[in-house]
Amino acid sequence: MNGSTGQRTGGRGRVRAASAALGLLAGALTATAAGTSPAAALTPPVAITADDLTTWQTNGIVWSMAAGDGVVYAGGTFSTLRPPTAAPGTSEQPAVNFAAFDAATGAPTDCSLSFTISSGTATVRSLALSPDGETLYAGGQFGAVNGVGVSNIAAIDTETCTVSNTFKIGVSATVRGLAVTDDTVYLAGDFTTVGGQTRNHFAAVTTGASLLPFTANADEVARAVEVTPDGQHVLLGGDFFRINGTNTHALAVVDATTGQLAKSYPGFIHNNSTVQDITTDATGFYTGNEGTGGGVFDGRIALDLDDFDQRWRDTCLGATQSVLVHSGVLYSGSHAHDCSSMGAFPDQPRKHLLAQSVDDPKLLPWFPDTNDGIGEPVGPRVMSQASSGGRHYLWVGGEFTTVNSKPQQGLTRFADGPDTGTPWVPNVSLSTLTPGRIDVNWQTSFDTDDGELTYRIYKDGSNTPVHTTTGYSVFWDRPQLTWTDTDVAPGEEHTYRISVSDGTNTSAKSPAQTATVAGSTEAYPARVRSDGAGLYWRYDEGTSTFAHDSSGNLNNGFLRNGPAYRQTPAAVAGPSTAIGFNGTDDYAYSNRQHAAPGRFSVETWIRTTTTRGGKIIGFGNMTQQNSTRQDKNVYMRNDGRLVFGVQSSGARTVTTSAAYNDGQWHHVVATQGPLGQGMALYVDGQLRASNILVSGNDGNPGYWRVGGDNLAGWPNRPTSNFFAGQIDETAVYPTTLSASQVSAHYALRNG
Repeated sequence: MNGSTGQRTGGRGRVRAASAALGLLAGALTATAAGTSPAAALTPPVAITADDLTTWQTNGIVWSMAAGDGVVYAGGTFSTLRPPTAAPGTSEQPAVNFAAFDAATGAPTDCSLSFTISSGTATVRSLALSPDGETLYAGGQFGAVNGVGVSNIAAIDTETCTVSNTFKIGVSATVRGLAVTDDTVYLAGDFTTVGGQTRNHFAAVTTGASLLPFTANADEVARAVEVTPDGQHVLLGGDFFRINGTNTHALAVVDATTGQLAKSYPGFIHNNSTVQDITTDATGFYTGNEGTGGGVFDGRIALDLDDFDQRWRDTCLGATQSVLVHSGVLYSGSHAHDCSSMGAFPDQPRKHLLAQSVDDPKLLPWFPDTNDGIGEPVGPRVMSQASSGGRHYLWVGGEFTTVNSKPQQGLTRFADGPDTGTPWVPNVSLSTLTPGRIDVNWQTSFDTDDGELTYRIYKDGSNTPVHTTTGYSVFWDRPQLTWTDTDVAPGEEHTYRISVSDGTNTSAKSPAQTATVAGSTEAYPARVRSDGAGLYWRYDEGTSTFAHDSSGNLNNGFLRNGPAYRQTPAAVAGPSTAIGFNGTDDYAYSNRQHAAPGRFSVETWIRTTTTRGGKIIGFGNMTQQNSTRQDKNVYMRNDGRLVFGVQSSGARTVTTSAAYNDGQWHHVVATQGPLGQGMALYVDGQLRASNILVSGNDGNPGYWRVGGDNLAGWPNRPTSNFFAGQIDETAVYPTTLSASQVSAHYALRNG
């Protein structure tokens, strides 16, 4: 295993307790974490909260960890430690590439070792405990431990915290991975000789430091090594393409005694990808993978121990550095940024900590986070786990300098409780499109370690909920929920608030929203709905990220970067409002990814005086940043003319002859149908441009975006990707609206 012994937590006490001062400080900082019962609010099978605990910090990178008997050992490239919340350069104490911590408090113990080298930069890249906990093995690039000469590997007596004078063997280069049994230490790394004999990147020595005949020569760097639970095989990971001359890229299973190949994996992992880490449980083993370049594999693989064949793999992009199993969940450290290929979040800013069932690659609702930090940077590098005082702790080390958006460098830890994180306050919007009722709509919330949340609706200031329901959400998919209040009468005014709970923590109630019960039907929205809109955003929300869907199909949207809410006058008569976009970074996008429609219509109202143009509505593959694939676009040129375009053997567009940046409201509808209908662009109820021969468009799935997205490569590209102006009454249809339907919509603008 690459610098972690996550499954080994046994052994008796070997390191003395922390000093009284350090212990008192850590105890005060973590009083709420220690001695309380485990959380009940986590969504199974997740058994670790996303709430980080106070932990001492390093001034550099933590590359390796091992844990046993309530102590966590950390190695890497750093020179000092400092207390929780302390800024870099303050309250520091020496710790030269190694430190030991109390697992329950996060404070250092008095075990202090200095790993140094005569020239270059010393680093500890791997740590592993013996099964009895008496010996800690360290590998890396170093020539001495507390002044005792060694050669890139050392053994530490955990009771006395002293380096062994008997475990000495020369290793020619960096040791990156270690795995230990009762009598054998397996090594992985950059080396080509061990004990003066050829061993290319993998080797085995006795616990007495004698070289064993085990031979698993690799042609490239080795990064991970792990012994199967039955002790019969060794799992190898790294950059290699051959083991003992046989093709097997990045992953191999060999005999634990001889090193002979038992399972090879030619073509199993992309040639530009590597295995960075390996861990096991009772029935399987799991790899963390990193790739470089296009089409690479960056995710995780689960394999069965009985036949060494694949159980599942995920295809998230963003190199995985570490993996660890606890209670049936595979936790991983990576910088995942695109998991759209497996039905999760599209390309966006990186997420660094994820969880999956060992039986299923679907991402579980566990999303603590770090930043990328220093170094390459990639964030987390290593994970380990320990039990102490009846609690279970997950430790994470790496390059990061923040955890859950707070300053914290090099180390952090999580536990099996208590769960103290409160779900986000719900975003609420009221709708009165149907006489004699009020629809209470809300965007489901987000909680970092709970997916299934409970919502309670309060009416007219009461503290007793009028409705309670549950809904599932994760950060990239926060679907709309709706409850209809029919205990109302036309003309009455009612106020609603919503709270959300994970079972332990309950949010504040949402800001009060008030609506007057309608006595008659509004003509314009009624026609939009009757003509079959599958998505209909009216932009009546205020100060939230929620664009509720009035179509009845729950295709809500996110409002990003704080557009100007409740703009008046709106485009159509009635109690509705519009929304204003700044032309720089404001936009809206659909919560759900949609299949590319063959036939479709997009409809919206615009008002602007811009001379920089911008995207009005379109279909893109990203939500948090500009898309790299765009289609089904309506945009304004710098001169105010409108363009409708699709990708069909290149960008095919139609353009209006008139400009519409005159500061007046304009009704814009773009449709595409089969050959003979093709593309049509209507403005203010009239057909303004068309091409009946273009019936196809890009067939990839995507998100509807309003107000801005990438326009690179499109004809007459405007100065701005983003639209500066007001937008209202946006609707998307799975059909081609006819000319008569379009003109009827426009005619209803005044009620």
